[in-house]
Amino acid sequence: MKLLASLLAFTVVLNAEAITPVDPPPGDPKVGINIGDKAPELAFPNAEGKTLKLSDLRGKYVLIDFWASWCGPCRMENPNVVKVYDKYSKAKFKTGKGFAIYSVSLDKAKDPWIKAIEKDKLAWPDHVSDLAGWESRAAALYGVHSIPASFLVDPNGIIVAKSLRGQALDMELDKHVKSF
Repeated sequence: MKLLASLLAFTVVLNAEAITPVDPPPGDPKVGINIGDKAPELAFPNAEGKTLKLSDLRGKYVLIDFWASWCGPCRMENPNVVKVYDKYSKAKFKTGKGFAIYSVSLDKAKDPWIKAIEKDKLAWPDHVSDLAGWESRAAALYGVHSIPASFLVDPNGIIVAKSLRGQALDMELDKHVKSF
């Protein structure tokens, strides 16, 4: 009986340890979607089926841009995003090696997604989608319930701003630029 009680107590301790969240090492930010958090990894296929990872852009400021071809407000914001890419992709930053955009589409079909990229002249290379619409794993991971939605990540992978549109995106990026 004592052996059974000891075994049960040991099992409870093991299970409790298994569900206890592990704190990040001191100085390491937790992974999350709030400003100051380390941005969760994203790894999704581009139009050719090649997996593009957010972490491959580490070392740059990265705008994670959630959008879709069928989203009117997204399509209206796209000219601003294009302007920002054109302006900041060649800028010298105080820290980091430049600027990139990681576009995550919430489309369900490949053809409208690709046509919107071409029509809106979204010239950056990092466009991804799991073609799951609102069931997108990326949207779920980042808590995206409406689009357009954006997260600005610094060269270390830390979220420094969210929900930037129009002039607010320019103003935030200007804070980090050394020269154009």
